[in-house]
Amino acid sequence: MIDTKEKQVIRDLAKQYMEMAASDKQRRMNERMKATNDLKIVRPPVLIDEIPWYQINIDDELTCVCTSGKRIQNLETFLRRAIYRWKHFKADTLFEPFYRIKMAVDSTGIGIEKKEAIIRTDSTNNIVSHCYEDILEDESMLEKILIPELTHRPDKDADNMEYFSELLGDVMPVKICGHGRIYANIWDQIANFRGIEPIMYDLYDRPEYMHALMDRFCKITETWMDFYEEKLHMDPTDPNLHCTPAMVSGLAEDGLKATWFRGTAQALTSVSPDMFKEFEIDHVKHLAERCAYTYYGCCEPLHDKMDVIKEIKNLRKIGVSPWADIESSAEQIGGDYVYARKPNPANVAIETDPTVIRKEIEDTVKACIKHGCPCEFVLKDISTVSHKPENLIVWAQTVSDVLDQYYDKV
Repeated sequence: MIDTKEKQVIRDLAKQYMEMAASDKQRRMNERMKATNDLKIVRPPVLIDEIPWYQINIDDELTCVCTSGKRIQNLETFLRRAIYRWKHFKADTLFEPFYRIKMAVDSTGIGIEKKEAIIRTDSTNNIVSHCYEDILEDESMLEKILIPELTHRPDKDADNMEYFSELLGDVMPVKICGHGRIYANIWDQIANFRGIEPIMYDLYDRPEYMHALMDRFCKITETWMDFYEEKLHMDPTDPNLHCTPAMVSGLAEDGLKATWFRGTAQALTSVSPDMFKEFEIDHVKHLAERCAYTYYGCCEPLHDKMDVIKEIKNLRKIGVSPWADIESSAEQIGGDYVYARKPNPANVAIETDPTVIRKEIEDTVKACIKHGCPCEFVLKDISTVSHKPENLIVWAQTVSDVLDQYYDKV
């Protein structure tokens, strides 16, 4: 049984959420996001994600009161954060007019577990420093990396559907949804089992072993892709693509052509374009092209690797990190791809200077207008705002003010 008082708390929050999801502002925002991914020049979407929520709790707006289980607590957190975004951030936020439940899948795992030391500077922050032990030191470990066995669990789906339908009643619809996106950060995964330094040495000293490792982890990704395509429904309506909008024309109704591929190789930031092609793109390209579109790049600067990335035939969106060359990236991206700009989160970490923020955004806008780039802004990887929620509020307002000068107001 669900506690009656807690049920009412959830339904009151859900009612506010549904009003936001049904707003004309939300409709216009969705149209702009889709137009951007369709390579049209419109006012760029602006999103804030990967937020240190524990640092920005204004007047207990994020304080959860439900205590009767993890599922109700997760839902309350989801609703409170959505309402908080709507109220305080002058930015774009995706609000679906229902509660999404992903189909449940069990995995036997890949046979190995990372070993690491962790250092924390703040016990309440989920952002920590990692030092990984190399547990894949030589070729003898390859056979220990297993291909997972995957099983869909409709019994868990039914249980979740019953639970959340009772909890939300007729206030907010509940939907069991298929998998939405393929996320392949394979070198980041390998780094979790080795650390970065051994990888850098072995790319030069033992390239055959590194290719073998990459092949093994690509096979694991491919196993998941096959499972999604053959056993689960692929959901083309999922609006989220790792912190960015996923809405786009041309998606199939099911199968891998109903989804995006998300690729990145942050561990290879310092290698040459030739090595990047050999050890990353040549391995993942065939996986990426099984999907409808590819979004490539995260925190790594890619302005010196654009030609290699463009070998992915279904490439549609390219990440432009805080450390990428703004002008060179815009010139190479042009109107052929979305310029997915990631502003520097250091600008909201301690103090927020609107002049600094304005220059960063304006430099990007001018470059994109000059070279005809469809553009979006996503502030992410925010490890701290020094317990000052106003840092994010000022950032969002400043970005909006800049865009008002160059694009139609919304």
